[in-house]
Amino acid sequence: MSSAFAVATAFTFVWLGMVLAISFIEAPLKFRAPGVTIPLGLGIGRLVFRALNAVELLLAAGIVVCLVVAEARTSVWIAAAVAIVMLLAQVGLVRPGLTRRTNAVLAGEDAPRSKAHLVYVALELAKVAALVVTGVLLLS
Repeated sequence: MSSAFAVATAFTFVWLGMVLAISFIEAPLKFRAPGVTIPLGLGIGRLVFRALNAVELLLAAGIVVCLVVAEARTSVWIAAAVAIVMLLAQVGLVRPGLTRRTNAVLAGEDAPRSKAHLVYVALELAKVAALVVTGVLLLS
């Protein structure tokens, strides 16, 4: 395995681990902690997901650079592209709506639950699957 493939593999699994830890463990559990109100949880979530998405974008860029250097197979490119497109859809299409709802709740408004959250979760699941496939293809 070339060093570019090794770095791409590491970036892929670090990205996967971050998404699993934050999206599927931290995010749902924070609302169960004693004293965490909906506005407080949303405020924390906004900070955490902004940081997560920024790191994800850096890892995605790193993966692309490594795949170019390593001259990766088409199948690896496709799997990585799916993960990256899911991330871009989350950041560019879904998160603005979620941000508007969070802003409304933090301003004291009684904002209805957003269906955009379900879209974000669906994209997150697709991204996780794509990252698993990318990592497996990089290892094979």
